[in-house]
Amino acid sequence: MQVLVIGAGVVGLAVARAAARKGHDVVVAEAEAGIGTITSSRNSEVIHAGMYYPTGTLRAQHCVRGRRWLYEFCASHGVPHKKCGKLIVAANTAEVEKIEAINKQGGINGVEGLELIGGNAARALEPELTCLGALLSPETGIIDGHAYMLALRGDLEDAGGAIALNTPVTGARRKDGRWHVDFGGREGGTFEFDAIANCAGLRAQSVARTMEDYPASRVPRLVLGKGSYFTYAGKPVFKRLVYPTPIPGALGVHVTLDMAGRMRFGPDLEWIDTVNYDVDPARAHLFYARIRTYWPGLPDDSLSPDYAGIRPKLSGQGEPQGDFLIDTPDKHGLPGLVQMFGIESPGLTSSLSLGEAVAGYLES
Repeated sequence: MQVLVIGAGVVGLAVARAAARKGHDVVVAEAEAGIGTITSSRNSEVIHAGMYYPTGTLRAQHCVRGRRWLYEFCASHGVPHKKCGKLIVAANTAEVEKIEAINKQGGINGVEGLELIGGNAARALEPELTCLGALLSPETGIIDGHAYMLALRGDLEDAGGAIALNTPVTGARRKDGRWHVDFGGREGGTFEFDAIANCAGLRAQSVARTMEDYPASRVPRLVLGKGSYFTYAGKPVFKRLVYPTPIPGALGVHVTLDMAGRMRFGPDLEWIDTVNYDVDPARAHLFYARIRTYWPGLPDDSLSPDYAGIRPKLSGQGEPQGDFLIDTPDKHGLPGLVQMFGIESPGLTSSLSLGEAVAGYLES
């Protein structure tokens, strides 16, 4: 079967790898000049344990399974990673109730090793912390996201797959039992495929609208949730990731560490109308205020703008958090077409699990 995967972000690469390993002839079409240059390179590079997500959601299912597979993949492929663990901290009694609920949900989701601890126990682990209590997640970690994507690409190409960069998809239609797909770029033209997986991230909705046979009513609205990061000027003071309790639509401004040992904070959540990756230095005061609820020792003038990412959300401000949306042939009626919308956090952690699932849907 000839398979087209649209988008060479982390999820697109995982889908392409899974399909190629099943023996299919796979091509990945990427509009940009490199792999993973948008959402996949503008996140926290956290391997999430999976305790936040409601029972029965795709996020809960794929995050927990994907996280287990991801650690195995990193170990077998030499991808830099570290299971450093994290603390979700509560600053007051209301937040203690929140972390108790997160702990309960984690148990339902099958997350291993979660432990509610008191403020003194949390400070014994991280002396700079101030909190009333915390939820310890030993399965949370960090990863070199770019190295991970290179490893996915390597597996894809070893299995006979190929990536076409600077190759946007401009249209598709179902004809004579196959998909006829139009491509832009220098090597553009129209080519035929048996199946398509739309993994275009922020562009997924616009790509879906170019598919003549796919009902426009099935394309969800795209909501842009921008998250900015600020880097810390001094030496890291935490060994683990530290998260506040979640805010509506995001996990809150947290301490994240990278494989080089640097410490930064983010992301926040800003609802925007157009794509813009500039980090506004004026947002720093919001970061100082939030961070000092759990690290009051944060020095003045120690944060500098770093980078920003944009989440391809399906729900907006004041609305319930949406789930991943995977539209499959049994739902929309078109053979060999899978549309993926709203694949935000924990998309990287879930990627191997999503890849296997979507590769299976393409065969239906």
